[in-house]
Parts: sequence; C-alpha cells; structure tokens
Amino acid sequence: MKAAKPDFVVVNGDFVDTAYPADFALAKRLFDEELGGELPYHYVPGNHEIMGAPIDNFRAVFGATERVFDHKGTRFVTLNSSTGTLRGGGFEQVRMLRAALDSAAGDPAVGSVVVLHHHPPRDPSPAKASQLGDRKEAALLEQWLADFQHRTGKGALFIGAHVGTFHADRVDGVPFVINGNSGKNPSTPADQGGFTGWSEYGVDPVTPAEADQARRNPLAEGPRWVDAEFHAHADRVTLTAPEAVTVGTPATVTATVTQPGGRTVPVAAPVSADWSASPNLHIGAAAGLKPWHVARFDPATGQLTALRPGASVLLAVEVNGVRAEATVMLTAAAEAA
Repeated sequence: MKAAKPDFVVVNGDFVDTAYPADFALAKRLFDEELGGELPYHYVPGNHEIMGAPIDNFRAVFGATERVFDHKGTRFVTLNSSTGTLRGGGFEQVRMLRAALDSAAGDPAVGSVVVLHHHPPRDPSPAKASQLGDRKEAALLEQWLADFQHRTGKGALFIGAHVGTFHADRVDGVPFVINGNSGKNPSTPADQGGFTGWSEYGVDPVTPAEADQARRNPLAEGPRWVDAEFHAHADRVTLTAPEAVTVGTPATVTATVTQPGGRTVPVAAPVSADWSASPNLHIGAAAGLKPWHVARFDPATGQLTALRPGASVLLAVEVNGVRAEATVMLTAAAEAA
C-alpha cells in the first residue's frame, strides 16, 4: 500500500485478533515500523477490537472510534460498528453522521461523502451472517446516503469489511463496497471475491456544477467521481495463451494469480488487473481499432481475435505489481490447416 503512494490508509477493522492491551501495542508498533510516520492512517474498530476486552483498550492507543474529516473535497465519516450495530457504539455517532451529511449538503467545498464502518449493511454471501445486525439501521443508512446523493447531486460511497470477500454493488445509485481480508482466509470461493488483498480508491470530488446538473436531472447517470481497484496479493501470475491464433477463429486467453498458501485466483472481476500489449494489438472494444492493429483482445471475455495473419503480438497482464506475458502468432486459415 505504501508503494502505491496514497494520501492515507484506512484499516477498516479486525487488524488485531483479540482486544487485549498487548494486541494494540503490537498493532501500534507495526504501524510505526511499516509506515514510519510518512503515511497517515485511520484505524476503524471491528468486532475483533472488542474481542475479550472493552473498546477502551482500543481508544487508549488509537483515540476516538468515530471521526469526521475532510480531505481534498471529500468528507469522510468513520463509525464504530464493533458490536454489530451502530447504536452499540453509542447513538451519538448516528447523530454525528446525520450532522455530517447535512453540513456537507450545503458546503460548496465538499463534493462527496464516504462513510466507513466494519459491518456492511448487506452481506452478499448466502449466509448473511456478517451484515449489520439491526436491519432497520441498515435500511436507514442506505436511505440517508441515497437521499443525500439524489437531493444534492453530490457523491456518496460506503466502504465496509467483515464479510471476508471483495464485493461491490449499488443501492439506489449509491456504491457500496466491501473490502476483503488481507491476512485471514477468505469466506467465499476465489472466483466470487474470495481472495486476500487490499482495495485502492481514486476520488475526484463532484464539482458544484456537476452536482447541480445531477440534482436537476436525477434520472441521468451522475458524474463518475470514484474508482475502486481490488489488488489481490500475488506470489505469481500465470498467463495462458495459445502459441498461434487463426484469423476467423478467436482463442481464449486466461490468467490466474497464485497467492500465499497456494490459493489460485482467476484474473477476472472482482480482481483488478492491468492488461498491456504490443502496439499492434488493441485491447478493448472493436470500436477502438486502428489501421495498424492486427489483433484485438477483450479482457471482459478473454477472447483474442486475429484480424490479419503474418505477425505476432505480445500480451501482458499485471496484478498488484506482478507481471506475466505471452507472445502469440497470427496465422491464416490455410496455414493452420
């Protein structure tokens, strides 16, 4: 994370296993040693931050369990859901969230709001065991964020954790993202977000003009103000491609990530990956083809299509800084026969 040079890091709960003073002393030492005071961080408590001991142990080392702060046009609200509910962390933090939304609505310097706490309103896995325990609280949070976004035209985003899977969805137009595990084993299959890693967010706060336009036309899609990338831990990346592809017969290209412990994860949504290629290979939709392209690759389908024979193309994929590549020849149908 530090190598990615973010503005700051948020640890959204369960950094420790138990809540004894020695656990938090170790956590603080790790933050100090790894970040060295060069990268700010915000630590949000999860259920393990009260495992076997009161939340006071957390507060003694890391301070308040809920905060409101603005950063480059975005208001961040971190809350304490360590008990599985918001009111369990004190009803005052619910009032704090309401006040933060109300003040952001009328503040021209704030173009978007991000709410973070450990338990998401909805658990996407079949068990539904890792969501806010009070369904009325969950509905209230979703309603408040949707109302803020639709009424003001500004952006709203929720980031949770706890489930043990990487997942993203929308509720009434508001993105709700779940950050998966970094060290603990995932709770879902690898192809359904069950991998270890971390998420990175790029924020471009909504301008007053963009907010006004979105507010006036609520049926149109609003500005794209935030992007999220799910970076899977990668010991090795394997790219599987044929040695040759025949014009008129697309071939399938696949990639996998090998994680610590031997877990194999397909390079497909929700894993974020950077695909690159030689200049003669186009990556993306057919509409972007240029005269010099001799082949096209679609990462969404994994299809590599040869357009003209007699050349070779280089295709590469990178996941969380680990790269793999393959060279493929393009042949005519007669040559293949």
